Amino acid sequence: MNGQVKRAFRYRFYPTGAQAAELLRTFGCVRKVYNLALEARTQAWTLRRERIGYEATSALLTAWKRTEELAFLRDVSSVPLQQGLRHLQMAYTNFFAKRARYPRFKSRKKSRASAEYTRSAFRWRDGELTLAKMAEPLNIRWSRPLPENAAPSTVTVSRDSAGRWYVSLLCEDSSVTPLPAADSVVGIDVGLDHLLVLSTGEKIDNPRHERRDRAALAKAQRALCRKQKGSNNRAKARVEVARVHARIADRRADFLHKITTRLVRENQTLVIEDLMVSNMVGHRRLARAIGDAGWRQFRQLLEYKAAWYGRDLIIADRWFPSSKLCSACGALTSAMPLHLRTWTCGCGATHDRDVNAARNILAAGLAVTVCGAGARPQRNPPGGQSATKQKTLRREL
Repeated sequence: MNGQVKRAFRYRFYPTGAQAAELLRTFGCVRKVYNLALEARTQAWTLRRERIGYEATSALLTAWKRTEELAFLRDVSSVPLQQGLRHLQMAYTNFFAKRARYPRFKSRKKSRASAEYTRSAFRWRDGELTLAKMAEPLNIRWSRPLPENAAPSTVTVSRDSAGRWYVSLLCEDSSVTPLPAADSVVGIDVGLDHLLVLSTGEKIDNPRHERRDRAALAKAQRALCRKQKGSNNRAKARVEVARVHARIADRRADFLHKITTRLVRENQTLVIEDLMVSNMVGHRRLARAIGDAGWRQFRQLLEYKAAWYGRDLIIADRWFPSSKLCSACGALTSAMPLHLRTWTCGCGATHDRDVNAARNILAAGLAVTVCGAGARPQRNPPGGQSATKQKTLRREL
């Protein structure tokens, strides 16, 4: 990878009353336009078997602004509304490519409140950012500097459920360069008792961020349940619950960023297991613990950091029986009781269950690099590695 990448820099800011009101109006209009366009596209296909794209919905937006019912759309900047239509087009593209589900309507209470501005809808001058329809620049807390001589190409403003305002600036960053080549390789096995177990034998404990704040979360949720629906006190209590969730999410993200950065810096090749997290969180006993561990976020961070810094990330087949194979002789054990954390193979090698799995994951990943991407381990029958993995995690809860 060359040193020029598009990178988003996220900062917290504190809007004035007028700015907050303008942004909230913009969020509502973006959501309204997105839902209207989704309804129009859905009905066009359902009733007439007609596919309409971004250009058609853009023309519809112009017509909607001329109606008396939707005249309020003219009160906000048109750029975030057009960007909302582009986001809908991307959602359809991902759906037809089978990368995502069919687009869903945005809810005022549950959907993310955000608006995206392109260059024509904001002014960047002397380190100050002024959005369209605003007279004053945003009061941004510059927690880290932007790249030198960088000017944002896109600005995204958002407000989370805890009432915090954020602005994300997309810039060209030339400081991202590949790291010097390293000699080390590592296999990584994820779990719940230990968040990560490395093929080197190192075990990284699971911080269990949600469990640490579970009492505070339960207290805030009980207070929310006692408030009358529709009251101001209930709205305040809902924000308190959101703040606890935000604190948990911030701690988890901070921990995962630190550990993934460390792994990428220390190793040239990293091998992880391809887990179907979306299926595993459907289990009523596993969902809370897996969500707290943040396996999906861990993989996402590892993927883009490896790409940025010139590291090789290999995804081992999810059906590979990493726990049942002897990493010394390659013998496959037919049964592996869940209470067995250490076991001895017929060849005389004694294994820690999780470390052995990490070493097998590393070996499987290196085999793929040697034999080609098509060299995948044979899939297990139903009740094989996938079921064993879930049973092991259930025992660790």
